[in-house]
Amino acid sequence: MVNCCGLVTVKNEPVPLKSIAVEVSVQGHVATVSSTLQYENQEQSPLEAIFVFPLPGEAAVCRFSAKIGQTEVVAEVQEKQKAQEQYDDALSSGQQAFLLEESDESPDVFKLSVGSLPPGEKASVSLDYVTELAVQADDGLRLCLPAVLNPRYQPQGSDSGSGGSAQVSSVPAGSVPYSLSLSAHVSSPHPISRVESNCPLDPLNYLNTEKTQATVSLAAGHQFDRDVELLLYYQDTHQPTAIVEAAQASAKPGSLMGDPVVMLSLYPEFPKDVMSSMTSHGEFLFVVDRSGSMECPMHLGSGSQDRIGSARDTLLLLLKSLPMGCYFNIIGFGSSYESFFSKSVEYSQKTMDEALQKVKEMRADLGGTEILQPLKHIYSQPCLPDQPRQLFLFTDGEVRNTKEVLDLVKTNAGSHRCFSFGIGKGASTALISGVAKQARGHAQFITGQDRMQPKVMQSLRFALQPAVVDISVKWNVPKGVSVTPLSPPIRVVFQGQRALLYAQLTGESSGDTEGSVMVKYSLAKQPVENQLSFSLKPAEDAGMTVHRLGARTLIQSLEVEEGEQDGEKEGVKEKVIELSIQSGVSSAFTAFIAVHKGDGEALHGQLLRRQVPTPNWYLCSSVLEPDMKLSELDDRADQLMCSASEFEVGTKSKCKMRKRNSMSAQKAKGSLASRVKDFDSPAPTSKPVRDPLLQLISLQKASGSWVLEAALAEVLAKTEEEVSKPKPAQVDQDVWATVLALVWLYGFKMEAQEEWQFLAMKAVSWIQAQKVASVSECVQAGNTLLGCQVQKDTLGL
Repeated sequence: MVNCCGLVTVKNEPVPLKSIAVEVSVQGHVATVSSTLQYENQEQSPLEAIFVFPLPGEAAVCRFSAKIGQTEVVAEVQEKQKAQEQYDDALSSGQQAFLLEESDESPDVFKLSVGSLPPGEKASVSLDYVTELAVQADDGLRLCLPAVLNPRYQPQGSDSGSGGSAQVSSVPAGSVPYSLSLSAHVSSPHPISRVESNCPLDPLNYLNTEKTQATVSLAAGHQFDRDVELLLYYQDTHQPTAIVEAAQASAKPGSLMGDPVVMLSLYPEFPKDVMSSMTSHGEFLFVVDRSGSMECPMHLGSGSQDRIGSARDTLLLLLKSLPMGCYFNIIGFGSSYESFFSKSVEYSQKTMDEALQKVKEMRADLGGTEILQPLKHIYSQPCLPDQPRQLFLFTDGEVRNTKEVLDLVKTNAGSHRCFSFGIGKGASTALISGVAKQARGHAQFITGQDRMQPKVMQSLRFALQPAVVDISVKWNVPKGVSVTPLSPPIRVVFQGQRALLYAQLTGESSGDTEGSVMVKYSLAKQPVENQLSFSLKPAEDAGMTVHRLGARTLIQSLEVEEGEQDGEKEGVKEKVIELSIQSGVSSAFTAFIAVHKGDGEALHGQLLRRQVPTPNWYLCSSVLEPDMKLSELDDRADQLMCSASEFEVGTKSKCKMRKRNSMSAQKAKGSLASRVKDFDSPAPTSKPVRDPLLQLISLQKASGSWVLEAALAEVLAKTEEEVSKPKPAQVDQDVWATVLALVWLYGFKMEAQEEWQFLAMKAVSWIQAQKVASVSECVQAGNTLLGCQVQKDTLGL
């Protein structure tokens, strides 16, 4: 492996970041995460260390401090340019300074600058952030500590040299020179069932007999070489809750921090009769990442399927599950994009077969990751009458122009819903969650041992649900109390999904201490109401978590508004800065700055810059293509091997000079070029589907039926004669084959029902349309043949 400038010190010793300690405090559906980073300068000269790292896209950084020796300096929030100038001034005068700022391109990437540390000096940097916990398909609440910041593809022609860009240094995943310790305290209104993780945990320790409080820790010795996921499971997690948090004592009444803030967790329930009627209309656009990184494995370990292979299997499921009467298209993207059809086509046996053939041939062969252009192409196509547009986006989420993508999606949000899927480690939470939020959809993350198919089919279920319209929220509070919503209006509601609302409560009531909120909407032309009552009495001190999350929600809304204003709205940026400083919450226009003046003496010697590496899962051989030109090899070497890592040589003045380590670059390119020979062989053809379930699914017709054929008999582990002989007289062969397929699914594959439920519904609808008189006889004969005991009612017949 090539050693790149900035990954090691001049003595070839590890970078100065030694360890990360994390403490997590979970309160129901939200969490406060406190991280402490230990630095040590082992150089002979003063040192500036740069650490670029990811945070969850919805997180709000709310505290930042640094400890040098026995002195702690707490950072303050300032306007970003002012903070950067103060940081440069401090370094120029030989003082120690710390700067934490959000990337200009993506709100889930932060850059921490630590300087200037004298030779031999140690420093401890602490930062706190608050975040909401995402609800998973199995009702678990997901907390992710992103360790992996994959190299983010910079689209051609875009400006990558801005001061706010986050330049990432990467090393192979097993070579991260720092460790992680993590402990979590979990508190919930409902009993805690269990806590799971993709990393080894010490046993869960309950703190009370009600099991509403517990602690858990990461097993010792964990190298921070992967995203760390905690999955929390509560009893009755879908019950709506409300938390009222008291005002900050030192803040002015009437301000956001000086008033109580309420957080409502709502779970709207849809009537069963409405839920049983899935729509048969829609334009379904499946947008699939075909960049080189999609050829990396889904997870570490033998036998792991690559990401593009999993995407192919998922597309098979989706194409078989679509309802007759809808329209669809598939778009693959990388440095360029390709559509299966010139425009969306009506779903039929012919178009489904054409699409499936192209899916089999689909490879991760389109270079880099440019999402913006295919989205622009989609939005330029007119929507089809009476066919609501549903966009499914699959990507490993490694782009730098996240904010530009989100702006585009928001501009076109009125024309479609977007369901997004982050594949593999390091997918940008800001991108995946952001496009779904802006386009009224739902986001899913597929990591570790997760299978893509169940999560995608859950989102298809959402897409096929009747659209929720005319959503309104009405607050009812006693006289003397007023409500100021902090959250944007609810734009989408899905069955069983949580909606979090924040609001500021101003004033006091002399009598009544109860409030309520009513959510109304129209579903399938039926009016629906959901109401939740809550106490106005603030809960015990929660460390201002709810206030800060409310502030972050409002800041994010204002940031989007500022990006759209084009000079029409004045003062939006100033309002964001004011709110950020008042609440102590990070924003795109502010930064945390801390300066330690020490004894006032200037530090002597050349100031060195060191990039602290993040682990990189991207360096798999598949990022090379067999027909790559030498110039493309050069570009890929620059992108992947960190050969363009920068360092700064500083003096007491503000003058700084950036250098390229061209020797490392040439060495990286030579190493890559020598490996091109490995890719001279023709592209591998897709292997036939071996999994019996996927094989059965691949045999289903677009109408929902199966044909009595040798391939079906093979899936059922029978001969053609054994399958044909028990067919009841007067029963059509296709009806018999379809009943057998349903009996097999319900008899042997119930654990995967979420994956095949829609194609089973299509099969049942097709059988019913044939008006078969002897369905019971068919089911009984099918049970006898396959050794099952499936009831006709279970099948939905």
